[in-house]
This record gives sequence, structure tokens and C-alpha cells, in this order.
Amino acid sequence: MSGYAHPYRDTEFVLEALVGFEQLCASAQLQDVNSELVSAILSEAGRLGSGVLAPLNRVGDTQGTHLGEQGVQEAPGFAEAYRQFQEGGWPSLTAAEQHGGQNLPNVIGTAVNEIWHSANMAFALCPMLTQGAIEAIAHHGSAELQAAYLEKLVSGEWTGTMNLTESDAGSDLAAIKSRAVPQGDHYLITGQKIFITWGDHQMTDNVVHLVLARLPDAPTGVKGISLFVVPKFLLDAQGQPGVRNRVQCLSLEHKLGIHGSPTCVMNFGDPEGAVGYLLGEPHTGLTCMFTMMNHARQSVGLQGLSIAERAYQQARQYAKERLQGTRKDGSRFSIIRFPDVRRMLLQMKASIEAMRALSLVAAAEVDRAAHAPTPELAHHHQGRVDVFTPIVKGWLTELAQEVTSLGVQIHGGMGFIEETGAAQHYRDARILTIYEGTTGIQALDLVGRKTLLNQGALLNSLLEEMDQTVEQLRHIDALDYQAVALAAALGAGREALSRLLDNAKHDADWAGSVSVNFLMLFGYLSGGWLMARSALQAHAQLQAGTGDAAFLKTKGVSARFYAEQLLPRVHALLAAISAGSASIMALDEEQF
Repeated sequence: MSGYAHPYRDTEFVLEALVGFEQLCASAQLQDVNSELVSAILSEAGRLGSGVLAPLNRVGDTQGTHLGEQGVQEAPGFAEAYRQFQEGGWPSLTAAEQHGGQNLPNVIGTAVNEIWHSANMAFALCPMLTQGAIEAIAHHGSAELQAAYLEKLVSGEWTGTMNLTESDAGSDLAAIKSRAVPQGDHYLITGQKIFITWGDHQMTDNVVHLVLARLPDAPTGVKGISLFVVPKFLLDAQGQPGVRNRVQCLSLEHKLGIHGSPTCVMNFGDPEGAVGYLLGEPHTGLTCMFTMMNHARQSVGLQGLSIAERAYQQARQYAKERLQGTRKDGSRFSIIRFPDVRRMLLQMKASIEAMRALSLVAAAEVDRAAHAPTPELAHHHQGRVDVFTPIVKGWLTELAQEVTSLGVQIHGGMGFIEETGAAQHYRDARILTIYEGTTGIQALDLVGRKTLLNQGALLNSLLEEMDQTVEQLRHIDALDYQAVALAAALGAGREALSRLLDNAKHDADWAGSVSVNFLMLFGYLSGGWLMARSALQAHAQLQAGTGDAAFLKTKGVSARFYAEQLLPRVHALLAAISAGSASIMALDEEQF
């Protein structure tokens, strides 16, 4: 089983060459933030990730969590790791200064979060959800709620959760049955939530739950849902945890992966009701929760990158060490000499580099939208956030299934058994396409709200920017292959968009039938675009004699492999999209 080392050179390359980090900081008027600071942050985070969190990844998987008399007990070593994480100030990285945060750009938080999720995804889920709770309370909470909870959440002294799902209400939140009854200055919450990640633990002295529930006068459907802050411990007059609230973990789910992360069945208010406080206006809970969910969706996409990187590092080490070939003189050589193993490793490597590029570019669009100097630019960058979010969540997590599976394949039989640890990455990755909205839901979001609702304007804007990259490539003979491949893929993207806009008008099933293929097409296309831009930047630096020549040449090879082996998938996806809904909807229910 291998360790983990953060691939800092690739991260810094993406930040410099694709994000334009220095320019972003200048436009956001963050004078004290620069590339040198980011390098120091990534280096320090890498040490904590590799030295403290990564060794506990296997511990969490094999020993897991358990439910005792005091509630959920986290895996051995996790509490001490969290203490170091919290004392290092990592929870406060991107939070606003007024709440005790460091006010660093979202893209830096994303780059750092990759380290936590690669090192120990089960552990990193806890601060990830806390970040989402901070976003929701900061955007929608009253002054009183912000004063009571934000400082402790930002410091990491308390953690947060997201409570949406019920046994009869998964993706269909309109079916939520949890209730909230007004009681003076608070509400009494009753109901049961399932699949609550890090719903309870002993690492901090409070857990702050964000809970969806219905008021007595709530209209039916999603418009009747409100959001409430429900702490594990009620706060005393000094703002410290006091009396235990009526919130309890009833049981823990037995799962395929992420065993180190407790997934709880939470009971609220049996029998009198748990004390909760309204977040935002009545009946606007879904709007408030989406602030948290959109953050979580990009974060889960990042998990796809992170677990893929961990699987790649282990597979690469194994391929270099595993002796399996014999020369005529009797000497042996490692399996990395075999072309097919190289193919699999390059597929993993190129996929990961495209995933990292997209996740950081998308994260930077959040910063650009927040700090745009004009409403027009803010609208433009928010449009990019809207388009990228379902692609990041959907494409990166689906690609992670393939990459972690390749990691098992490279190990051969040793990958199928648990001792090597390759299987854990594969198992852990499987949840990513499900929680925080399945791939199907992300795809419907992309084709519906993000495309059909604006007649393709957001995607057309992205395609036009890709056109500019093609034109740049055409002026460089050495990158002609990139120009040809990207131009052809762009044609497929435009054709897919045109067919969606035309057919969805007269076929109610068409958009839903093609939605996942549509999302995957634009995922591979976005990845290809950013890999082509990487090739441009690597070529320019090599010509100028700047940068690490060996790294830049490797980047060029990765980009070429992507253009030749992965980008062509858009054409197969276009063929599937063009087939439409006919065969998908042809069978009666009884015929399945």
C-alpha cells in the first residue's frame, strides 16, 4: 500500500497557466495573496495530508465508526488528526474575516481541499460539510444566528451537517415530512433523516445541523420547505454548548466504502421536538439549502479528482515495483514496461490532469463572480459557475469510477484483494456519483435550467471561448493535432446542443433520455479544451526556456494522449444523443 504526496507542480501549473491566479487576485483586490503564498499553503497542507491524514485512511476503512452510549465514536486516530487540522487554522481558509476567516480565494480552498480528500476522503467529508453550513448561514442567517454559530464553525471548534434526505424523500424533496412548529423565539422540529454524513461524533463539543422541515402553514411541494439550524447542544447564556438538544443518531449505515465517515440515521425531537431556529425566510428552505448544495456539488466533483489521484499514485508505484517480465538472460523487469500498462497509467494521468484543470478553473469562476467589477461581468462569471457545477459534479465523479477501476486492473489479482488497498479507492469512489445529486440529476440540471431555460446561451458562450483556443493552436505547427482534435470535438458539442434545442420542443422525453450523454460529452469537451490550453502554455514555456523542461514535456504528452484517446469519446456520445428517446422509451414497464 502506497502513501500519498500532493502533486504540487501540476496544481501550481494550472493556477498559473489556466486560472491566471495573479490576475485573479489583482482583480479581487487581494494584494496580500500571491503565488508564493499559495505555494507555502499547499506545501504545509501537503505535509499534514501525507503525514497525518493519509496513514489513517486505511484505519478508517478497516476499523470504521461505531455507535455507543455517548453517540457515534469516530475511527481511531481521527480525533487527534482533527485537533491538528483545526489548530492549524485549515477550516477558516476561505471564510470571511468578519467571522474569523482568512478570506482566501475559493480556488485556493479548492486546491487545498484536494489534498484532504486524496489523503483521507472519509475524514475530509466532515470539514467539507462544515464549509457548506458556513456558506448557508453566512448568506441567509440572521445577525443573531451568525453571531451565535459562525465563529465556532469557521474556527472548526464545531462542525456542521446537511439534513435533507428522508426514507420517502431522496431526490424528491417535495415529499419531506419533517415538521417544525413555532414555539416563541424558536421552533420544535420532529422527524427522521437518513444518510446524514458525520451526523454525530466526539471530535468537537457541538454539531450544528441544517435541517429541512415544513411549517404548519406550508404549501405542498418544494415551495413549502423551510430550513432550520438545529444544534446538538443548545447554547447557554455565554454562547457555549449547554443542555443536550433532542437530536440523536439512531443507527449507522453499513456501507460499501468511506467506512471512516459515519453515515447516520438522525432522529429529531422524539417526542417533544428538537429546538431549531429558522434560517432565512419561511418556505425558502430549498433556496437556502442550494447555497450549501452548490458548494457541496463542486466539492464532491473534487472528491472524484482526489480519489482518482490517490488511486493513480498507488497504481504507478505498483507498476514500477511489480516484477512480471523475464528477459532471455533471466533478468526480470517491472510491468510498467508493458504497453497496455502504460496505456492504463496514461489514461489515469491524463484524466486526472483534465479533472484538476476543470475543478480549479470552475472554482476560480466562483471568485470572479464574487469580485467582478461590473454587474455584467458578475452575470457572465456566474453563468460559468452555473454551467460548470453539474459538469464538475457529474463528469469528474463518473470518470473517477473508471480511473479507480483502472487502478485495480493494474494491480491484477492483487487489486481484487483488500490487502493492497487498491480496492478501497474503488469502493470509496462509488458513492460520488450518488450523493449530493446523482449523475442523472446533474444531467437534468445541465440540460434543463442551465441550457433549455436560456436557449443554450451559457453553453454557446463557453463554446465561443473554446473557438479562440482552436485559433491559437492553428498558429503552432507542433500543436496542429490539438487544433484538429479540438475543432472536431467542438463541432460535436455544437451539434449536440442544436439537437437538444430542436428536439426538446416536440418530444417530452428527449431531454431526459439524452441528458447524461450530453453532460458527459461536455465534460470530455471541457477537459479537452483545458488540456489543449495546457499544451499551449507548456509549448510557450519550453520555447522561452522557462519552467521545468521535463515537467513541461510530460504535460505535452498527457495533452496529446487526451486528444488522441479520450477526446474522441465525444463523437460516440454525439451518436448516442442523436438517437434520441425512441429505443429508451419503447418498452412498456412490464417488458423490463
